[in-house]
Amino acid sequence: MKTILDLEPKNVWKFFHELTQIPRPSGKEEKVREYLVKLAKDNNLEVMVDEIGNVIMRRPASPGYENRKIVTLQAHMDMVPQKNMDKTFDFEKDPIQTIIDGDWVKADGTTLGADNGIGLAAILAVLTDKNLKTGMIEALITIDEERGMTGIFGLKPNVLKGDILLNLDSEDEGEIFIGCAGGMDASITFNISREPVPAGYKAFQVEIKGLKGGHSGLDIHLGRLNANKGLNRFIKHVIDHLDGLLVSFDGGSLRNAIPREANAIILVPENKVNALMDAKNTFDKNLHNEFGDVEPNLEFNIKESQLPSSYIKKDIADKIVKAIYGCPNGVLRMSTEVEGLVETSNNLASVKTSDDKVEIQCLMRSSIDSAKEAVGQKIKSVFELAGAQVVLSGAYPGWKPNPNSEILGLAKKIYQEKYGKIPEIKAVHAGLECGLIGSKYPNLDMISFGPTIVAPHSPDERVNIDSVKKFYDFLLEILKNIPNKN
Repeated sequence: MKTILDLEPKNVWKFFHELTQIPRPSGKEEKVREYLVKLAKDNNLEVMVDEIGNVIMRRPASPGYENRKIVTLQAHMDMVPQKNMDKTFDFEKDPIQTIIDGDWVKADGTTLGADNGIGLAAILAVLTDKNLKTGMIEALITIDEERGMTGIFGLKPNVLKGDILLNLDSEDEGEIFIGCAGGMDASITFNISREPVPAGYKAFQVEIKGLKGGHSGLDIHLGRLNANKGLNRFIKHVIDHLDGLLVSFDGGSLRNAIPREANAIILVPENKVNALMDAKNTFDKNLHNEFGDVEPNLEFNIKESQLPSSYIKKDIADKIVKAIYGCPNGVLRMSTEVEGLVETSNNLASVKTSDDKVEIQCLMRSSIDSAKEAVGQKIKSVFELAGAQVVLSGAYPGWKPNPNSEILGLAKKIYQEKYGKIPEIKAVHAGLECGLIGSKYPNLDMISFGPTIVAPHSPDERVNIDSVKKFYDFLLEILKNIPNKN
C-alpha cells in the first residue's frame, strides 16, 4: 500500500513522517528537540536552544543573495494529544500511525499532529534544500504552543534576526492570515468536602461521548455540543428533581479543545431509579433534537456502577453545578469589522474531580483585549460567587491586521500568478504565536498560511494531500522573491 513517504513533495512528507515517529505532546518535547538539533548539526546549520527550550536555526544566504531581507520561518514542535476512548495509545512513547484515506492523511484513532507538524516539516525541507537559492533563512521552532504558548512567552527580544516572519501554522490553503485573537486562561478550584453515602441509594455512571469536539478557536462557531455543558445539564436535573447526589464529574482534557467526552458518577434513591431512567430518555431525546444535525454520533449513556464510599457534600455540589451552568460558553460576540469572524468566545474546557477538589479550566479568546478581560471577569464573578478560587493567567495579545504589509502584497501577487486567483485575506479566532511575537518584535512584517487541515485537536484530524504541495510550492516561490534590504 502507498504510504506518506510516496507523497509529493517527498522532502516535506519525509520530514513529517519522521516527526510522527517522535513523541511530542505539549510539555514533552525533549525528544523532538534533540532530533531538531541533530538535524541542524548534520546539515551544517547554525543552531541554538534558548533558555525556555525553543530551537532557533539559521541557513546562510546563498551566494549573491546576501542583501535579501532575512526571513524567519516559524512553527511549533508540539502537538495536541487526543485519542478515541477505545484506542490504546501512549503519546509519550508511541509513534503516530498514519493512514492515507483518499485525498487525505489521517491517524489511526488519534490526533495526527499535522498541526503544526506539516508547517515544521516544510521548514526542515527548506533548511536542508541544497538547490534552493535564497537570502538568509531563520527558523523559530517553539515549544508548548498548544498547552499555553510558554515557548513564545519565554522568547527573548533581540534573539531573532528576521525582517519578515512567515508563520506556517494556519489551516486553510488559499487563505492568508494577517490577524488573530488573543487569549487568557481561567483556572477554577472548588475545595470540596465529602460525606458517607446514605443507605437506600444506588450509583450510576452517566456519560456523553461521540462528539466532534475540535479546535476551540477555529471550530467554536460551528455550534457543536460542549460535553461538559451538556452533561452538567443532566446532573443539575438529577440534583434538583430526583434528590440526586454527585460523586464525581470529569470531562475534557485540553484548554484549546472543545470537550468531546464527559462522565460523572451520581447517586439517586432506590425509589427514584425509574424516574432517573425516564429523565435519561427525555434528556437523550432533547440532546438529539438540539444537536443531532451537528453531532450525528452523539451518545448519552447511563449504567449502574459500584456504590462509592462518599459523595460531594450537597450544598457544595449544588454550587459547582450551578456555576458550570451559568458559565458563558461558545461564541459570545461576532466581529462587526470582519464579516464571519468570531470576536469573543469562551471554551469551558475541562472539569476534573479528585478526593478534595473539583478543578475547572476555561480558555477565553478575543480580538479585542478589553473584551477578553471582560469575559474573564464575568467567569471569575460566576465562580467566586459559588465559593471557588479563580486565577486568570496566561493572557497573550492578539495580532492587529496590517493590510498594507509588504510581504502580504508580495504573497498575494505570487499566489495570483501561480494559481490564477487572489487568496482570501483573513483574521482568525485562534491564538497564533504572531500576536506575542509582534509584541516582542514590533518591526517584523508578518503573515500566516498553511495547508488545509480539518478537525485539528481531535482524533478526526486530517490534512489534504494536494494542499500540502500547493502550500509548499507557494512558500518556495515567496522565498525566491524576497526583496532586498533598503
